[in-house]
Parts: sequence; C-alpha cells; structure tokens
Amino acid sequence: MENQYKPNQETKDKWNIDPNNWIWGMFYYNKEDKRLLPPKRIAWMGWTVNFANRNSVLVFVIILLLILMFAYMVGLKK
Repeated sequence: MENQYKPNQETKDKWNIDPNNWIWGMFYYNKEDKRLLPPKRIAWMGWTVNFANRNSVLVFVIILLLILMFAYMVGLKK
C-alpha cells in the first residue's frame, strides 16, 4: 500500500526553493510532491505543473485542450 505521508508546509517550501526540482529553472519536477498544481517559484505568480506527477500533467493537457477547443470554436463563428 502506498505511503500516505503528508508533508508539512516547511517541507513544501524546501521543495519549492530547491533548484534540483526545477528543470532549466522553469519546469517543476519533483517525484515526492503529490500536489496537482504546486506554487510557482515566485508563489504570488500562481501555480505550475509538476511534470513528475502524471495526474498533474493530465490536468495540464485537459486545460490546454479545452482552451484550444474554445479558440477553434470562436474561430469558426467568424
């Protein structure tokens, strides 16, 4: 059975500032972090995708497809 360890805020903050969890300083990749949308490096700028979490990537792809589908539908009406 999977470990149900819930990290505290201090651990989450350490993950966020650790440069080893950021690919090229832009893409968050942390296998230990199970959050779908963790905060960006600069937290007030919003959230980002954890590319090590399949569910997080799935949410990103679904949102991207919805945006593209909406843009396509708006383009058809012109």
